[in-house]
Amino acid sequence: MLVMGRKKGESILIGDDIEITIVSLDENSVKIAINAPREVTILRKELYNKIKEENKEAVIKSSEVLKELTLKK
Repeated sequence: MLVMGRKKGESILIGDDIEITIVSLDENSVKIAINAPREVTILRKELYNKIKEENKEAVIKSSEVLKELTLKK
């Protein structure tokens, strides 16, 4: 993991087309602006983890339903 220090108004580049800029700093939080191509998905990690968990549950449920349908034949 790379750890970098940045001040308000400074940026970090990821590749050629993603720029992360520090917008504001508070006591307990940092606001960032992300400039990236539209095809790049950007999610907060907690939201990503929630979606991932919901997808796992959906796969399990779908598997159970398919199994029940197969057994009913």
